[in-house]
Amino acid sequence: MSVTATARITAVADGRGSTALPLLESDGPLALRRTRSPETGYARVTVVGAMSAPLGGDRLAVEVRAEDGARLTVDAAAATVALPGAGPDAGPASYTVRLSAGEGAELRWLPEQLVSARGSALDMTTRADLAPTARLVLREEQVLGRHGEPTGRLSTRLTVRRAGRPLLDQHLAYGPGAPGGWDGAAVLGGHRAVGQLLLVDPAFDHGLPAPRLLGTTAALTPLAGPAVLVTALAPDARLLRAVLDEALEDLLKDSRALRRR
Repeated sequence: MSVTATARITAVADGRGSTALPLLESDGPLALRRTRSPETGYARVTVVGAMSAPLGGDRLAVEVRAEDGARLTVDAAAATVALPGAGPDAGPASYTVRLSAGEGAELRWLPEQLVSARGSALDMTTRADLAPTARLVLREEQVLGRHGEPTGRLSTRLTVRRAGRPLLDQHLAYGPGAPGGWDGAAVLGGHRAVGQLLLVDPAFDHGLPAPRLLGTTAALTPLAGPAVLVTALAPDARLLRAVLDEALEDLLKDSRALRRR
């Protein structure tokens, strides 16, 4: 039997330099937990999987709102594993993430890896709507197959709008049914971990980092707006995370330097 569930988070600035969570609503396999943030003024929520999901046919969603001036980090306790459904007629699962950040807000969406297990089919959509002065840090990582197995079918779409205007619209597809060549030398080149890191920051209005390679399988691309996208490949999840973490640390240093000008 398939599951339909939507978890909701709302963060607001409390007027005393901190962030409160007036709405923290778990649902189905999506359990939300308040966790301690290492940074003063930030609220932190960790998504904890309460059961195996998504399975074929499941319809899962997470809605996150950071109101004006709020500072929120959302992470996860473990990787999400897309699994086949209970029967041949289960159909693909869907997982939708909706993010919004108001004026002066900062939202960090930092889940753990999404693992596409053999025989699974998942359509994942992430949509972010940002006010002109909002900041967004977004990391998405996909691992194509568990150890020693081929990947399932995985389709992802990342759409970001800033001040009502399109900033990024990226669609990726892997596994059975994906366009030919997705696992060829010109795309994955035998790698099975792929990730994206997006930083949207008004500070970049004063100067975007130059495009460059980050090692041999990652690239930094400035966008047409105050934002930078890092795309990376790696043989496994651990090496992928190392590349994205190093890139984020460098980009945050660039952002802080621009804000001090």
